[in-house]
Amino acid sequence: MTVERLKLLITVKTYPIPSAKYDELVCTAGVTEEGSFIRLYPIRFRDLPFSQQYAKYQWIEVDAEKHAGRDSRKESYRPREDTLKIVGEKIGTQNNWAERARYALRKRAPSMEALWEQQKQDRTSLGIIRPREIFDLEIAADSANWNPRFLDAMKQQRLWDDRSATHEPPRKVPWKFHYHFRCDDERCKGNHRMMIEDWEAGALYWRCVDEGATPDKAAQKVRQKFFDQMCAPKIDTHFFVGTVLEHGTWVIIGVFWPEKETLGPLFDGNP
Repeated sequence: MTVERLKLLITVKTYPIPSAKYDELVCTAGVTEEGSFIRLYPIRFRDLPFSQQYAKYQWIEVDAEKHAGRDSRKESYRPREDTLKIVGEKIGTQNNWAERARYALRKRAPSMEALWEQQKQDRTSLGIIRPREIFDLEIAADSANWNPRFLDAMKQQRLWDDRSATHEPPRKVPWKFHYHFRCDDERCKGNHRMMIEDWEAGALYWRCVDEGATPDKAAQKVRQKFFDQMCAPKIDTHFFVGTVLEHGTWVIIGVFWPEKETLGPLFDGNP
């Protein structure tokens, strides 16, 4: 496979999960300077040296090659972690997120329906959309423990791994969060229900628990942030979306949420 030097603005980090194959899996996605989406995995983010631990909306460079085998998604690349380099300061939210929007919204899709069509045509598996209406953020109880099979496989792999991997497996959030929304597309049947896998949702939950909140109250804090604040009437909410490899299901992997304001022609979804 051909190795490419990629330059990406990181826009997405999913919550880490144990992996039988990769020890611990974090899906990172970003956009090129032209606005094209790229997925990087596997990245064992918590094992990276501090100097390589990038934040969202930082530019990075990394050597990577297209995934082969069963991952045929067109945006998927396998990074060489030792070549990863942060090449800029985190882009802030000045001027209503204008510099972030310059890249993140450059190839905005019209709707989930449009992305499904692209998925059939060319295996598109990443995108960003602007929902027409967001109805709710659903909270549902989930198992508090990871599948023992994955944990056992991870422990076995660490016995032979030449990397440190000294920390405990990531804590499992005992809830699932789903957005309910509709798209601005006549093909939309009116109520998409999509799971949220944004790292920030899991991190917020555990931060609240660590500060003394009960599990129920911590889950409500996630709702307050991700629905009451990020989807408030004054907010121009967009969803970063991507597919899960195993079955091609689309999930929400990040939220882009400047205020509703004059997003000019630069941000109309075209280069």
